[in-house]
Amino acid sequence: MKTKTIILITAILISLCVRAQENETPAQWNLTQCIDYALKQNIQVRQSILTNLANQVNKEQAEAQKLPSLSASARQNFSWGNREDASTGKSVFSGNNSTSYSLSSGITLYNGSKLNNLIKQADLDWQSGIYDSETIKETISLSILNAFLQVLFTEEQIKNAESQLESTTEQLNYAKERLAAGIISQSDYLQVKSQVATEKGNLTSAQSQNAIAKVNLMQLMELPVTENFHLEKPDLGESVNQSIYPLAADVYAAALQIKPQIKSVGYKKESAALNEKIAQAGYYPTISAEAGVGTSYSNLYETGYFSQLNDQFSPSLGLSLSIPIFQKKQVKSNVALAKINYQNAELQEIDTQNQLRKEIEQVCQDVISVQAEYEANLEQYKATQESYALAEEKYNNGLINSVDFLFEKTNLIVSESQLLQSKYNLIFNYKILDFYLGNPISL
Repeated sequence: MKTKTIILITAILISLCVRAQENETPAQWNLTQCIDYALKQNIQVRQSILTNLANQVNKEQAEAQKLPSLSASARQNFSWGNREDASTGKSVFSGNNSTSYSLSSGITLYNGSKLNNLIKQADLDWQSGIYDSETIKETISLSILNAFLQVLFTEEQIKNAESQLESTTEQLNYAKERLAAGIISQSDYLQVKSQVATEKGNLTSAQSQNAIAKVNLMQLMELPVTENFHLEKPDLGESVNQSIYPLAADVYAAALQIKPQIKSVGYKKESAALNEKIAQAGYYPTISAEAGVGTSYSNLYETGYFSQLNDQFSPSLGLSLSIPIFQKKQVKSNVALAKINYQNAELQEIDTQNQLRKEIEQVCQDVISVQAEYEANLEQYKATQESYALAEEKYNNGLINSVDFLFEKTNLIVSESQLLQSKYNLIFNYKILDFYLGNPISL
């Protein structure tokens, strides 16, 4: 009976947990929810958080090195041996037990500012780690943005393919009636029928691309792939083109102040500079202070336990000076290596800044180019629409054959696809530009 009860309770708890998890999963995901979920689940982000925690511990440990040490010890000793009995003058084998207690403390008074510099370095490493974590988060957020837009793009492709297929299917039905009436030839009818088959293939291809895009997005989010995954379509507005012409120098100047990778390499360079000072501390003497107190008891003495502890009480206080004289070039080598590492940190900072500058120069040019491409595709699409509408009217009136009509139809499909591609390409580049300007990633 108890076993059945336990099984029932376990089943109820599992059911509640599953329902709770389902409730946490939105019916439709927006971009912010996708990014937040990915940042919580991503292994690199979680590892960077653990690294930051370790850096925090190292920082606290470095600060604690300035505090005095304190240790206590107690020792109980038993020994046996031949001793002369004072009353008889004979040698007697007997035992002895003794107890000792001590308390000692020490503190470093001077070591060439090594402790102070180690504390500063630990703080710099901690701050650098925080910005490294932010850099990882930004990289993941951009990947999610790209994948999210790709899903939206393929969904619009599906809608366009369905609309084209519906239109061509109507044309096929109309062509069938005209074939039966002897108005068009069998060849014209088969041309339209072939176009329907082609557009069915286009629809299937668009659906396949959409499925792949969804899988890619879910995998980036670390979300188990499921068919019940739908995106909340944002309102992108009718006018996509914002007609902006960013200056790379201005965007770069703004990005230098806010981008975490720049702040991170700056802290790493400062940390590397401290390495040289820490190494140079090896040239200087170390001054330490020690203090202690001790007492002991032995059964060899006739006085009592506490009397002996009181009589043997012995405090001590001392200073020690350690002067490095010859250390086999160890300090000199450490200083030389620290200088090399600092130069490497300088180069790393320059390389990171250059990489950021190149990325911004590229995205600024991309924004300008894609805006022009979008306007050209929009103009071409409008012209193709007009040409297709005219061709459709002529075809319905028997003024052109199916080959000429389907040629205009194909041009419309290609033009529509190019416009859609340039639209989402433009949106993505706008968001990348916003990203470098420090604006939040959102749609």
